[in-house]
Amino acid sequence: MARFIFITGGVVSSLGKGLMAASLAALLQARGYRVRIRKFDPYLNVDPGTMSPYQHGEVYVTDDGAETDLDLGHYERFTGVAARQSDNVTSGRIYQQIIQRERRGDYLGATVQVIPHVTDAIKAFALAETDDLDFVLCEIGGTVGDIESLPFIEAIRQLRNDLGRGNSISVHVTLVPYIAAAGELKTKPTQHSVRELAALGVAPDVLVCRCEQPLPASERAKIALFCNVPAAAVIPALDAKSIYAVPAQYHAEGLDEAVLDAFGIAAEGKPDLSSWADITDRLTNPEGEVTVGVVGKYVGLQDAYKSLNEALVHGGIANRVKVNVRWIDAEVFEHDEADVAAALEPCHAILVPGAFGERGAEGKIASVKFARERNVPYFGICFGMQMACIEGARNLAGVAEASSTEFGPTPEPVVGIITEWMSAEGVQKREAGGDLGGTMRLGAYDAKLAGNSVVASIYGGTDISERHRHRYEVNTGYRERLEQGGLVFSGMSPDGMLPEIVERPDHPWFVGVQFHPELKSKPFDPHPLFASFIAAAVRQSRLV
Repeated sequence: MARFIFITGGVVSSLGKGLMAASLAALLQARGYRVRIRKFDPYLNVDPGTMSPYQHGEVYVTDDGAETDLDLGHYERFTGVAARQSDNVTSGRIYQQIIQRERRGDYLGATVQVIPHVTDAIKAFALAETDDLDFVLCEIGGTVGDIESLPFIEAIRQLRNDLGRGNSISVHVTLVPYIAAAGELKTKPTQHSVRELAALGVAPDVLVCRCEQPLPASERAKIALFCNVPAAAVIPALDAKSIYAVPAQYHAEGLDEAVLDAFGIAAEGKPDLSSWADITDRLTNPEGEVTVGVVGKYVGLQDAYKSLNEALVHGGIANRVKVNVRWIDAEVFEHDEADVAAALEPCHAILVPGAFGERGAEGKIASVKFARERNVPYFGICFGMQMACIEGARNLAGVAEASSTEFGPTPEPVVGIITEWMSAEGVQKREAGGDLGGTMRLGAYDAKLAGNSVVASIYGGTDISERHRHRYEVNTGYRERLEQGGLVFSGMSPDGMLPEIVERPDHPWFVGVQFHPELKSKPFDPHPLFASFIAAAVRQSRLV
């Protein structure tokens, strides 16, 4: 039977619950335990798929096609355990399921209420597909006291009783602020947060205290006394130089031992953290550095490109170099080539990431042209591949009015909406004017690579599987003209209908992919495309 660790946060948001959960899971995994992490999101959206990146950061996509919270990316990157549909649930999804059941008459005329119907649904979600695990970590979004999170707190209160003693614990992440004027760390916010959680029926077993200054033993003892936990279960969480140094830092403070002790499990030996030590060493002692210009639409919030940023770091780890990311708003140089050159000339490589909508598209097309003409390594992801095809059509294939139907009616739809495609489950169909949520090509799809292609040499094979999230595809009706212009279709769907990868073999490094390789990159297993892209940036840096 799996043991459950319920993770809550208090006082303020953005304390790093997701990073703590990922680090704790990595530590337990390093001790030989099988782990899985889940996220409960209290908002009423069914999933984050239709939310603006400025509202919620990136949308993380799983192999089985779930659009999920970005914390699931942390979970995968730290544990290597592939996330799935059952690892993220929102209040919206819970209520949607309950209302559908009520409309069908599944409740046999009963009055449908938060208790027991909503809490039972939350508990069922937490318990599903856990038979082969040692530990399940369940993170609850938001902070204790939020109206939205109350059903989730009540559900874990019930679950702790249902599971019985020794089968679940509560870890509470809270803030210990430093008041500069007084020169003191203040424990009262933590005390009040724990009191509020306890008033809801959940007494924490371990406290993780975010603080900017070291937490003295006297303050740990004070928190332990007033919050009714052992002093060894009060874990300081200070800022780290890198998120990949956090697991070792938490181990040094005793987090994994405190958690095992709360379960009554003896912590035998030390976890094997050698891979994390190597990662930290590569980040701390790079042998060079490169600058990558990311020409995007949501550059005002880096969480909008969280997995992308981390994948670039992983590419740096693979090449033992520091990657400096220069975030560039695509709209800044939509109409002036001088602005394009000024912004991109300092960059050793250029990346255009995924996006939706017309805003910034012309700036991205200008970026493609700059990279192609100046022989600067170029990586186009999803929308970035589509813009590479439009640029090639306009400037090398004689299709002056090349565009995407995403931007409106066009006589030359080099990129168009897809309404039918083949998946592992069979033919998938969508209405062009249907709901936005969940109507894209989502999740893992296979692709076949041309045997003599650049990307086949990068991957080391011709059969790949990558994760998708998009509604539009490059129109294969333009393939012949694009290839005459030097843009080779080097990766296709197994049925040969959908372009997956384009490349320019005569360019130092020019690759566009319809999928999102950043979603599968990990610090201890960098994605081959990112490792190769950064290697190309290193070569470019030696030329300038």
